[in-house]
Amino acid sequence: MSYTRNLIAGALLASGLTAVTPLTASAAECIAPADPGGGWDFTCRTVGRLLTELKLQDGSVQVTNMPGGVGAVAFANVAGKRADDGDVLVATSTVGVTQIAQGKYPGGVDVMRWVGMLGTDVGVIVVPADSEYENIGDLLDTLKADPTAVPVAGSSGAGGWDHIRLLMLADAAGMDGDAYKAIRWVQFDGGSPAVTQMLGGQVGAVSTDLGEIAGFVESGDIKILAALSDEPIPAFPDAPTAKSQGFDVTGYNWRGFYTGGDVSDDAYQGWVDELKTLFDTAEWKEAAEANGLITVWRGGDEFEAYVADQAKQMEDISRSIGVIK
Repeated sequence: MSYTRNLIAGALLASGLTAVTPLTASAAECIAPADPGGGWDFTCRTVGRLLTELKLQDGSVQVTNMPGGVGAVAFANVAGKRADDGDVLVATSTVGVTQIAQGKYPGGVDVMRWVGMLGTDVGVIVVPADSEYENIGDLLDTLKADPTAVPVAGSSGAGGWDHIRLLMLADAAGMDGDAYKAIRWVQFDGGSPAVTQMLGGQVGAVSTDLGEIAGFVESGDIKILAALSDEPIPAFPDAPTAKSQGFDVTGYNWRGFYTGGDVSDDAYQGWVDELKTLFDTAEWKEAAEANGLITVWRGGDEFEAYVADQAKQMEDISRSIGVIK
């Protein structure tokens, strides 16, 4: 990928957006490893749009939806066909790294180059607005009495990050391993499809990220039983945290990108610099916070080390709950 640096002097962009120093790339593409409407799709489309509007890109960023295997299909595609293509970014998150840690992708974290993260989503447990459950304690009491009573859905498979967060709550509620492993778990390819099926009566609750289903909360179709954050979410300050209800559980899901493992150092660093420039704009912070994200930056070598460490943590957690041996 050929990067050129063009200094914008003095004035604001004609669109009225914050003036920035662009690091432009040609034919940029962002792969969202899920159907439209999910968190990875949001990450690609929002970042791609802002890169274009802020003129960090020469042209529009193409977004390609490539669902399958909770990100495994996109991972395999890039590893096998586009490992040295410096024009490609792939949206990922804690969910993807968890799948890698459990051996569900065709390779480990060292197969890719990890570019950066721009924010972190907050895990939530939600139910329909008219559900009988008023708080997370009500739902957990029902599951303690009968782990099979309420099917719960999310955007990861059994043992994935959405599922692990639910099991962490079950553990905090005093359920033993055999009991909380009996909870009925249903996987959908994204939080939005999971909520849609919940509203249709297919499942009773959903464990997912707020950024994926914020629109359903705003419309009043669903209610948040617990936000898995240390503090209330700025965009939804009335949503109770699990901690405030006596369950010491948090479950953040960062949003970021990787590119192919054979991408050149110059192309890789160009993406790191470009995303950091985007992160520093008011436009990114406004877009992130409007969708329930907490803005956090890690990039380059720091992010690569962070991902490797998190993969090890997810492997250890997965072993402890019996997901892998």
